[in-house]
Amino acid sequence: MELFKKARQSQWYGVVFLLVVTILVWALFKIACPGTFGSPEQMLTYLQTGIIYAVGGCGLYFIVVMGLWDFSIGAVLVLSCLLSIGCSQTMGVFGLIVAPILCGALLGAANGLAYIKLRIPSLIVTVGLSLIYESLSVFASDWAGTRLDDAYKMFGSYPWNLILAVLAFALCAFILKYTKLGTYVNAIGANEATAKNMGVDVDKYKFLAFVLCSMFVGIMAILYIGYGTAQTPMTGMLSQSLNFKPLMGTFFGLALKKYGHPVAAIIIGEFIISMMFAGFVALGMPVTINNVVTGATLLAIVCITTKRVKGAVVK
Repeated sequence: MELFKKARQSQWYGVVFLLVVTILVWALFKIACPGTFGSPEQMLTYLQTGIIYAVGGCGLYFIVVMGLWDFSIGAVLVLSCLLSIGCSQTMGVFGLIVAPILCGALLGAANGLAYIKLRIPSLIVTVGLSLIYESLSVFASDWAGTRLDDAYKMFGSYPWNLILAVLAFALCAFILKYTKLGTYVNAIGANEATAKNMGVDVDKYKFLAFVLCSMFVGIMAILYIGYGTAQTPMTGMLSQSLNFKPLMGTFFGLALKKYGHPVAAIIIGEFIISMMFAGFVALGMPVTINNVVTGATLLAIVCITTKRVKGAVVK
């Protein structure tokens, strides 16, 4: 028992715990469907999918750790993908990479500015703005089409997708550990009033967090369009369905942030979710089972990570 307590105090406990869960999930589905799940080639495919959403999850972490929400990231992703397609046709690889990141930064700035100036809940602000971004995606698709040219699909497969993702993960980890922004977003999330009393410019760092969040979604768009090769506009709030897979990775990071490795938790968490999706499909379940897994996993993680206060009013 004493050894177990010491292990839980280790900074690597969270990462080791998730790796054990990863092995258990793999073993469970491998036993259930040995011929259609878990081969080395398939594991690389699961990882390929997982790192795409993990990049978006890293961006969302800056927002959610402060108790805010950004429900526009699906619309930002779609618009960034379409602009990436268009700019790759005119500026080559430079346009493919820079356009979605710049688009994400500008839309993130719009989100942050609207939230700070309007003083209404971030969920309402970002849902409203997502409708605008969805409309803009229709114009973007009319301008440049919806399919990425074969010459620019390098970020949809190894090694370029892994290189870009690792750079994004390293950037996120660096910001969280070595910059004021990383320190202050955690401080604001822990107690906003205390952070403000200590002289932290809360509005400034919330604004920067929104910008960073959407910038990471722009990086995610490079991987997403490279892997899928095509993106159609999504209107009528259909883009909301793209919010939840990155959000699951973010919740993994929040659940294990006390061990000091939220980025690693996000990556491994997304890999686990990717394996679970593939495992249920291998069992013959319909693809719509993904929605069931997504919903159930989100509820489970929120229940685990939420601190319940007896007598508190649940809003």
